[in-house]
Amino acid sequence: MATNLVVRNIDPSVAQALKEAAARHGRSAEAEHREILRAALARPARRSFKDVLASMPDVGTDEDFNLRQG
Repeated sequence: MATNLVVRNIDPSVAQALKEAAARHGRSAEAEHREILRAALARPARRSFKDVLASMPDVGTDEDFNLRQG
C-alpha cells in the first residue's frame, strides 16, 4: 500500500539540490526523493556471529598468546 508523504519547511538550497540530483539521474524530484529515502533506510544484510568470527584474519597460534615467565 502506497503512502503519501509531505515534507514541509525544506530549505530552498536543499530543494534545489534535490532537483539537480534528480536531473542528473534522469528522474523526477519526487522519484529522487523516494530513492534517497529508500537508500537511507535500507538495512544491510545482517551477518551471523559465526560469519564475523570466520572473517577475522589468522594472527598466530595459541602459543603466541601464552604468558612468558621472566
